[in-house]
Amino acid sequence: MTVEHLDVVIVGSGISGISAAYHLQKECPNKRFAIMESRQSLGGTWDLFRYPGIRSDSDMFSLGFGFKPWRGAKAIAEGHCILDYLKETSRENSIDKHIRYGHALKAANWSSADACWELRVEREEGNLTLRCNVLLMCAGYYSYESGHTPDFPQSDTFSGTIVHPQQWPENLDYANKKIVVIGSGATAVTLVPEMSKTASHVVMLQ
Repeated sequence: MTVEHLDVVIVGSGISGISAAYHLQKECPNKRFAIMESRQSLGGTWDLFRYPGIRSDSDMFSLGFGFKPWRGAKAIAEGHCILDYLKETSRENSIDKHIRYGHALKAANWSSADACWELRVEREEGNLTLRCNVLLMCAGYYSYESGHTPDFPQSDTFSGTIVHPQQWPENLDYANKKIVVIGSGATAVTLVPEMSKTASHVVMLQ
């Protein structure tokens, strides 16, 4: 079986991956590359997280691309607007044509003898081996499979609903409910005012 050899493999199709692909095309137009995306859609964080009120925690004039300045009405933008921006950027620059969805990188081994990376990629139709000269890791710093959940003793006896923002149920009804949000980071600061619109009581626990 012939092993495909690419000049560059980019892992992840979020902001970093799209930016890397743009600059690679511009500076090295003759290089063959592909973007490995484990999920079935681009956008990274902005496609994964669906909790109420999700938005950027940095202004989009700084977070956005230098080659495609942010033109949205809000500097602190809502998640779906950022996702649309990423899709538009990818489409306008034909980056979407290089994305291989459902391709999860599971191992990367450097061969000094061949001066290249050998990659083991999992996909639904069967595992795949690729080789590349340059490997760019643009997949972010947390697990997309499951967010960190502390061990809460006797949580199985809790009669209410425990929800992690990374696995937010699509049809979760929290209207008129009493809610405790654990933590005071960017996600919590976004969740509390949004959930307070319909919940009976919301408390931030820090």
